[in-house]
Amino acid sequence: MHPSLQIAAKDLRQRARDRSAFLLAIVVPFVLAAVFSLLFGPAATPRAFDYAVVDLDGTAASRAFTVDVLGALQAQGVAEVSEVDEPEARAGVRDGDLDAAFVLPPGFAADVASPRPAELRVIGSADSPTATVVARSVARSYVEGLDAARVAVAAVRAARPALTPAEIERVAQETVHDVSPVVVEDVSATARVLDAKTYFAAAMAVFFLLFTVQFGVSSLIDERGEGTLARLLAAPIRRWEILAGKLLTSVVLGIVSLTVLLVASAAMLGARWGDPLGVGLLVVSGVLAGTGITSVIASLARTSEQAGTWQAVVAVTLGLLGGAFFPVRQAGAVIANLSLVTPHAWFLGGLGDLAGGGGAAGALPSVAVLLGIAAVTTGVALLRIGRTVAP
Repeated sequence: MHPSLQIAAKDLRQRARDRSAFLLAIVVPFVLAAVFSLLFGPAATPRAFDYAVVDLDGTAASRAFTVDVLGALQAQGVAEVSEVDEPEARAGVRDGDLDAAFVLPPGFAADVASPRPAELRVIGSADSPTATVVARSVARSYVEGLDAARVAVAAVRAARPALTPAEIERVAQETVHDVSPVVVEDVSATARVLDAKTYFAAAMAVFFLLFTVQFGVSSLIDERGEGTLARLLAAPIRRWEILAGKLLTSVVLGIVSLTVLLVASAAMLGARWGDPLGVGLLVVSGVLAGTGITSVIASLARTSEQAGTWQAVVAVTLGLLGGAFFPVRQAGAVIANLSLVTPHAWFLGGLGDLAGGGGAAGALPSVAVLLGIAAVTTGVALLRIGRTVAP
């Protein structure tokens, strides 16, 4: 067996018996992802508003609002709409069962056909401010659209003064049917985002990745302190083979960790990862990038304690900057641009590109950047190989 493979196999056997590595690589990130999903998942996942409509007019004009306007919102999944009486609507809003209620008073159609202002009341819940604002905007938009009916009625009266009230009301109702003040369109987003469960699972997985892969390359420093590195150098093993074995250990640990976390979160938390090939490419390239970063830190440190401290600082800093705890777009353009130097941002961004249901090609830009980070950092570590494996 190649010396690098023998070194990696020995290190992996040691890590398999290390409970702390198992906890840090799998248990802790999975538990945190589950906790964050439970705490913040419902708030991050939009739901349909619960609306009620009270039609006290019962005319074609009032039905146009109920069927055409509110029906469009319900068809698009924006709101769930139920027809109730006024006491039930007020009780539902008061008890929190409804977000808002629309009340069309008696004489609504007659007001539309007259110079009097048409009234459409909205009863909103104080606990649902967003739903209330949307309801008021819908009502206001519809009432403003009724100005077209007034213009039509005024024009008909001026042209044909002999029209009966019934004919004038018919003109108003026909005009109301043509009013479409509320339009719901499906517009594709310019940037894909992960749902809450998938985001927190991916964020915790990539955050703890740097802690996981350090077990391989950092063992160089441990072996130097214990004296086993000197025996390896005395054996017919080249220095690059020692480092290759340590790097391989980190890569295997990282891939196993991410794979287990992604599969477990999909099965137990409901995370959705998209195209398997694209996810696999992101996992491998992300692990290589993380391994390169930790190998540079290990090559700079003099002791295992120093390496552990530096790696923790770098891991937390990159995690915060890369969006492992919150979407970096919420922090402004400066932070969003700075996040592009972290593998976390590219890993999460690649998963976001896969979230839209596209193929693995959508993740290729992120994969290319992650491989570039891996090449640069690993190259730096190899240049310092003399100091890294020196006894």
